[in-house]
Amino acid sequence: MAMFTTGILVLTSPLNTLPLRIAPVLSSAAQLVERTLYVHLHPGLILGGGNQPRPVFIPPVVDLSTIISRLYSNAADVCGHLDVRVLLTNVRAQSATSSGTTIPNGPFPRPQSLSHSPDVVLTDFPLQNPGQSNQVMQCLQSYTGHCYVCRPGLPSVLLHPQLMMLQETEDALKEPEEEAEPLETYSDVVVGGTFDRLHGAHKTLLNISCLLANRRFLIGVCDKAMLKKKVLKELVEPYSVRVQRLQEFLQEIKPSLQVEIVPLDDPYGVSVVDPLLQCIVVSEETRKGGEAVNKKRIENGLPALVLHEIQLLKDAHHTETEEEKISSSSLRSRLLGTLLTPLKDTSHLAPLPYVIGLTGGSGSGKSSIARRLEALGAVRVDCDKLGHEVYQPDTAAHHRVLKEFGSDLLNEDKTINRRALGRKVFGNKERLKALTDIVWPEIALLVKNIISQAREEGKQVCVLDAAVLLEAGWTDMTHEVWVTIIPEEEAVIRITERDGVTTEDALRRLQSQWSNSQQVERANVVLSTMWEPEVTQKQVLKAWELLQERITQRTKGDVSS
Repeated sequence: MAMFTTGILVLTSPLNTLPLRIAPVLSSAAQLVERTLYVHLHPGLILGGGNQPRPVFIPPVVDLSTIISRLYSNAADVCGHLDVRVLLTNVRAQSATSSGTTIPNGPFPRPQSLSHSPDVVLTDFPLQNPGQSNQVMQCLQSYTGHCYVCRPGLPSVLLHPQLMMLQETEDALKEPEEEAEPLETYSDVVVGGTFDRLHGAHKTLLNISCLLANRRFLIGVCDKAMLKKKVLKELVEPYSVRVQRLQEFLQEIKPSLQVEIVPLDDPYGVSVVDPLLQCIVVSEETRKGGEAVNKKRIENGLPALVLHEIQLLKDAHHTETEEEKISSSSLRSRLLGTLLTPLKDTSHLAPLPYVIGLTGGSGSGKSSIARRLEALGAVRVDCDKLGHEVYQPDTAAHHRVLKEFGSDLLNEDKTINRRALGRKVFGNKERLKALTDIVWPEIALLVKNIISQAREEGKQVCVLDAAVLLEAGWTDMTHEVWVTIIPEEEAVIRITERDGVTTEDALRRLQSQWSNSQQVERANVVLSTMWEPEVTQKQVLKAWELLQERITQRTKGDVSS
């Protein structure tokens, strides 16, 4: 069957039987939809009867909250490639529907626009008579078109035939349907978080918050100071990107809500000073934070907030080094070794050998990764070693350094005393630049010679192991830039243990270099040695395999052109 980019899934099963159906329904939908799957809930909807059904308001009940959590949890397990979004436009507390009066045209006075235009509508509606198939599909198209902006003649698919095996199980478990327990809702609801790379756990938190909120939804998004302790903080998306994605998501989920998004620079934010807030949504992990917010509110003379706790979603695909819950830090760790940014135009370079510029701060494990790549077949170009070579007697750099900085730098064997030279340039940017203007171009010439030799020998990959790759402007010799990062505190420990220097000296050394964030901004691939060596090796193997795919694609393109 044809694949569609975006689909709407209309779930009609009663809330007491829906939990059993979610996983198989999502699995079936994932065979038809490639990118975005909107979920519209209308328990008990009858399609294909005598009258054309219309959307109605559904009251928020406890079971609905459970269904939302189950939808996102199952989606993470069975169709992780899909961007699943549970729409709540038709969910509203009775007290919020104009004091119980009927709203003309129900929840959809006009069809709601979605950011991704639907290509297909799917449903779990059980077809009682195969002869009614066309009537049911036409009814589904009409119903969906009344709710959302869809193109004419939108294809419809009945998933129920694929779910028939569930019927016996459902019948066996069927119990008399009890009256649903109402869910307490609130005028103004608040949550806080990083919301990096919006995933199923975020969506669960946001959806349930939208379910609880009748008027306003306030979101504090971690920024600056609140990101310092995050794992792989350099890979956290920019604040503006995270806010934009939240706005787009929430506009679709519940467009009637007033959404306010504010930066969070401390653990409390506006939640401790806003008098209109009534409820804060937390997880088991963040409950203590919610309690701390209430303590501050009481100190500020404000009423405590209701703490509504939701369950964390388990990550069925987590590795040993990742959290058991679905988390942004796990998603960031999975980015290591992958291509993060598009490749620049390198048509001025020969296609082979393919040159990787590898850099990273002091103590980051850059050279250990270079050696691992060398073991896989790459030619390693040790730029630090080349830096020593250019100072040798009778070289161009040797003569120019003595002319610029004085012959008093000479040792008895005619070599340059690099420690004495370091003292002359330390803390003096102009003198340091004078030195690097002499040395860096000479190192670059040696690098180019090694690359040329590797080409003659038929080598496929060269790795420039260069601490100053970016500062020296050597990226014009590379096809890709790879950066190795570790947290500053870990780098300080490694430098002090390796070089026998003080913590203060280690910090000064790191602060004189480009920061992790500055380097990551210019990286195509990022790696980290902050875990065990075997984890680093897995990263390197992953990066190497993906690199081989890119080289193969590139060489095929060159041949065809």
